[in-house]
Amino acid sequence: MTLTIPCLLGLEGIVEEELRRLDLRDIKAENGQVHCTGALLDIARINLNLRCGARVLLELGRFPASEFEALFQGAIALPWERYIPKDGEFPVKGYSISSKLQSVPSCQSVIKKAVATRLGRVYGCETLPETGNRFQIRFSIMKDMAALYLDTSGEGLYKRGYRARNSGAPLRETLAAALVTLARYRGQDPFCDPFCGSGTIAIEAALIAKNRAPGLDRRFAAQKWKVMDAKYWMEAAEEAMDKEFHGNYDIWGGDINPDAVELARHNAELAGVDDCVRFETADAADFHRDSEYGQLVTNPPYGERMMEKDEVEKLYQSFGKAAADLPAKWRLVILSSHTEFERCFGRPAKKKRKLYNGMMKCDAFLYG
Repeated sequence: MTLTIPCLLGLEGIVEEELRRLDLRDIKAENGQVHCTGALLDIARINLNLRCGARVLLELGRFPASEFEALFQGAIALPWERYIPKDGEFPVKGYSISSKLQSVPSCQSVIKKAVATRLGRVYGCETLPETGNRFQIRFSIMKDMAALYLDTSGEGLYKRGYRARNSGAPLRETLAAALVTLARYRGQDPFCDPFCGSGTIAIEAALIAKNRAPGLDRRFAAQKWKVMDAKYWMEAAEEAMDKEFHGNYDIWGGDINPDAVELARHNAELAGVDDCVRFETADAADFHRDSEYGQLVTNPPYGERMMEKDEVEKLYQSFGKAAADLPAKWRLVILSSHTEFERCFGRPAKKKRKLYNGMMKCDAFLYG
């Protein structure tokens, strides 16, 4: 089977490497998505273990569709009954880019009609009840080539299950994990986030340090599929837990807001990593560490959402002075959308990586 993992633009290479570590085959990265081939067990393994991908889609078919009749015929030819039962609910979502079929609602309607027609023939009924479990159909039409999928994840993979509410402007868990990965953190060195907010970056660092699968504490849509026997999920979970590490880790998060720190501690407890990450009320302008090595990964305020621009620039300046005193072998990854970040911080980044925080275009500034 072909599996497709959508991801934020800029994270394709990281997701590709994650799939390689899971021993998936025929891995191919494109803009905003990564493809591979796998079996039913791999659907469970990827959902449980993937840190930076958005969701796992099972591709049912790919075909040219420059007109609605071609879209209908391509959709009706696919074996939907293999997965969707008689009472299954099957809403349709998708997008069309650089294609003749530009109306997304019209494409949704055509695909819905094609699937309903095929299922109605198979199950011998004119009207399908759609009162059972949800089978989310997704489609993409790119340059007149349509691809139709079933969503195996349900809620996005960023929803790990440990963050009941956010502090200020939230950072998705998948992006937080990607930032930690960019810092090449593996658990050996001290790890710090001086703008921790609700603790997402530090918690994702702890999950990476422990090699704990981020999806162990949540449910997935495909767990309700008849073809996805419970044994697949049990086997995947056992495999993931067998690979966990147990050690002592130096992971720290600080924030000037005591309420944010308290929320971060609560989230760490929900994530099961409160034994290896600590949070403190602290001012990033006073940040200091003496250890020779370490990773600092953080997502400071940008100015567009939480603070005024001049306040943010002063904050970057004071934090930059504090960070300049870190030993030379520290590695820093700082996410910001501020176009003058490097000037305010006081030095140019060694590398920059274009990323998106939600719909906001950002850069990950890499130092060290």
